[in-house]
Amino acid sequence: MVRAIVRSVKALALKVASYGVMHLIVAILVAYAITRDWRLALAVGLIEPFFQTIAYSFHDRIWHRIERRKMRSGVEETAEAVTARLDLMDAREQSRAHGHGGEHHGHSHALPTSFRHIAMKTFTYSLMHFAVAVTVAWVLTGFNWRLALAIGFIEPVVQTVFFTVHDRIWARIEARKARKRELAAA
Repeated sequence: MVRAIVRSVKALALKVASYGVMHLIVAILVAYAITRDWRLALAVGLIEPFFQTIAYSFHDRIWHRIERRKMRSGVEETAEAVTARLDLMDAREQSRAHGHGGEHHGHSHALPTSFRHIAMKTFTYSLMHFAVAVTVAWVLTGFNWRLALAIGFIEPVVQTVFFTVHDRIWARIEARKARKRELAAA
């Protein structure tokens, strides 16, 4: 149990760290393309991703809570959802816990990957990112609304594309690990 929790925390930390590095590089390049000033680009690139990474962590946690809440129907269901998310309960064990006799009938606590779900998560991320980017750029540019809005509109659009790719890569990594665990358990 402790190993699974440590593994889950490490995976989340690695995901957040990789997001932070990606965000840093993209933010500097976009800010430079807009301002043509390396000092301002570095300031935006170093400060804005710091706040975005914090905001991303809250955004990701809120989405996980929403996903768990949709799946919850009782104390056992909550415990099952938590153990499934921590990778302590595979699909076969979830099926057994629900009395399906070894056959899985589509009830899973894995995080959804539907296009609608991904689109909504990306949309809310975009809104959050826009607000943080404009605010940080506004302060760093000496309260220049034009530059702040340019950075605030363009940088989040570029980051949103990279966020979607980043999330898809992590979903594939998690799915591959889950398949390996299922094969090892079989």
